[in-house]
Amino acid sequence: MNPIENPFNPGAGSPPPELAGRELILESARIAIERAIKNKATKSMLMLGIRGVGKTVLLNRIEQLAEINNCQTALFEAEPGLTLPQLLTEQLYRILLKLDRHKRISDDIQNIFGMLRGFASVFKVKYGEFEVGLTNDGTTGDLSIDLTDLFVAIGNAAKKRNNVVVVIIDEVQYIDQKGLAALILALHKISQRQLPLLFFGAGLPQLARLAGEAKSYAERLFDYPEVDRLPWKGAQNAITVPLKRESVLIDKEALTYMLRQTDCYPFFLQVWGYHVWNTASKSPIRIQDAKKATQTALTELDKGFFKVRMDRLTARQQEYAKAMAQLGPAPANSTEVSNLIGLTVKQAAPIRDELIKKGMAYSPKRGYIAFTVPKFDEFIKRKFLL
Repeated sequence: MNPIENPFNPGAGSPPPELAGRELILESARIAIERAIKNKATKSMLMLGIRGVGKTVLLNRIEQLAEINNCQTALFEAEPGLTLPQLLTEQLYRILLKLDRHKRISDDIQNIFGMLRGFASVFKVKYGEFEVGLTNDGTTGDLSIDLTDLFVAIGNAAKKRNNVVVVIIDEVQYIDQKGLAALILALHKISQRQLPLLFFGAGLPQLARLAGEAKSYAERLFDYPEVDRLPWKGAQNAITVPLKRESVLIDKEALTYMLRQTDCYPFFLQVWGYHVWNTASKSPIRIQDAKKATQTALTELDKGFFKVRMDRLTARQQEYAKAMAQLGPAPANSTEVSNLIGLTVKQAAPIRDELIKKGMAYSPKRGYIAFTVPKFDEFIKRKFLL
């Protein structure tokens, strides 16, 4: 079929043609935003899930929901090595500009700009006019205190304008513990005062534990929806609805085969859909098209998506990952992994921790380790263990 008409979109964080199976999460986000608009108490949200389940897509859709409701939004991604002040300063500056766009109540905004200059100065952030060395404007140098003061001031400014500020952060697990603790404390104060500042975040499964370690009340402050593979019906719709819009059908056998090959993970559904469209010569798509598409999809993933992640690992990290793969797709027992690489659990623990810090693995329960990238064990077996 004509590749120009291909409806599928397998890019990282790219919106799928049909966002299926995520209705409950999006409805919860919509309710939270609209409650905030009505000055009613609401919880912020931290979505948890491994790679490829569509967390970034959901954050982008939540940003759209907020903007439809005329909220002031800031969406950005945490990065290893960057502090929370470095991540936040530009975004808070942009929010202040948006809140001040009508110049109706500008004195409070100008005061907050001063607070932000001090924040940038104390925490050595350089952005535009906010440069290191400027007056600290009353900031204390304690991140928890200064960020809380900033959030409260911004929340009050939004309330005066009958507006809502929505801060959205992806890859939250990369925020260091000090920064995460400060963020949670600031959001806690916002919640206590019922100010119109909402937070939506997403990260790998270990984020719930990290948040709890940063502040003990974090589990009460956020809703923690788990974002996993799609339910069977949602996965079917992710393939059939885009095809139907293009007047293309797929037979039941081919569809079932694709869903089993992808394990219903949203990213892989887009990859397989993209390749089956380019493989099939006409409608309806048949099982032989799905099987051929599987081969081309795996070849592409092995050369790019999987290989890039394997190449980021050191030799000893790769050895640990290969041992995990040998034990199958389920979460691996850390003791068994250690035995396979000829180390004690204590000796192997630093390697395990390195994989977790790199975002390649997480611990679903005490004593176990699993990949954050679905089907990564299959890639390792194909390329290294045959």
